[in-house]
Amino acid sequence: MKNFEVVYGKPYFTQAANRKKQYDYLNEDIETDIIIVGGGVTGAILGYYLTKAGVDCCILEKARIGYGSTSITTALLQYELDDNLNNLKEYTTYEKVIKSYKLGLKALDEIDEFINNHGNYCEYQKKDTLLYTSKNIEVQELKDEYKYRKDNDIDVSFIDNNNPYSFDLKAGVFSKNGGAVFNPYKFTHHLLEVAITRGLKVFENTEVQQINYYEDYVKVVASYGFKIRGKKIICATGYNTKLFTDKAFGTKTIAYNIVTKPLKKIDDIYKNIVIRDNCDPYNYVRITPDNRIIIGGEDTPFLEGRFYGNIYEDKYNILEQRLKNMFKDIHDIEIEYKYCGVFASTNDNLGYIGRDKHRKSLYYCLGYGANGILFAVLGGKMLVNLFTGKKDEDLELFNPYRNC
Repeated sequence: MKNFEVVYGKPYFTQAANRKKQYDYLNEDIETDIIIVGGGVTGAILGYYLTKAGVDCCILEKARIGYGSTSITTALLQYELDDNLNNLKEYTTYEKVIKSYKLGLKALDEIDEFINNHGNYCEYQKKDTLLYTSKNIEVQELKDEYKYRKDNDIDVSFIDNNNPYSFDLKAGVFSKNGGAVFNPYKFTHHLLEVAITRGLKVFENTEVQQINYYEDYVKVVASYGFKIRGKKIICATGYNTKLFTDKAFGTKTIAYNIVTKPLKKIDDIYKNIVIRDNCDPYNYVRITPDNRIIIGGEDTPFLEGRFYGNIYEDKYNILEQRLKNMFKDIHDIEIEYKYCGVFASTNDNLGYIGRDKHRKSLYYCLGYGANGILFAVLGGKMLVNLFTGKKDEDLELFNPYRNC
């Protein structure tokens, strides 16, 4: 595999989009208030919230909008984090984790509001969520997780003896309306369509080659030498932050996904839920509106320049076997899509939102972890508050330098 950067394979969400949106590349010098670097779902979310607040901004994407990490996320949105509370105590506090859970629920409400106001053009569906284990040794861990959430007024129930599912379940934490799903590629472009009506400028195939920081502004040199001057710049480039800083913000991993062909029948009990197991690395399952099953996970470490060989095929085979074991009653399972890509995670499972401590015009919105899209939504609201002078006490939770 040559020059593997973000995506390998043909992701389902971009392939399934019946209308491929294209944007111009930058072909003149421009000025704006905020320069957003990164044209994935995070950049689109920032563009939406900034223009909603009346802030002049532009997006610069070095390749195609929505074709990077956005195209390979399963867009399985959950308020919970990658790890359970007990596993996070080395890196954070219970109070901060519970706060992040509740902020995740608020972010889900924000997406609800967007869909209600602007229409559902991205296959958005609100879902219940299930975190489960098939191991007796982990039952107490899930009981603890259930109790922490219940005691903090999160709508959860506990499943143990009365397992309604086809797969082995020793214990489960069920969250009513605790998640959602959509097509992330379509969501990204819908956000941009709305923001463009408010003045957002979007440029793809426009790579940032140099950033010059000055006392009161920043100047970017992009492809073909065209320049953009702005008051602030936001890094929304996911795991690839080398252009902005030498700081290693997250740990890079490769996540693998497979998608079935449309199935004749799936029991309704699975259509209204997103599923995650308690394994390490964990696996996650969701259903698409056209009756496909997506399963992902089996993460492996990403080593620069060393992603080659047949390891990805091995992971796809593991996921396919796990899928068939989970849904033994479905006999027409055939895999149509296989793809993988690079993601970043952090010790406390939270992303990074806020200002660089060395350059006052540089800000980060990095939605790391399994619910990075929800962190991006929070980042959009929090950065707008920051830029307009409103105090946001929750911003400190995502401090880019909290682990230093």
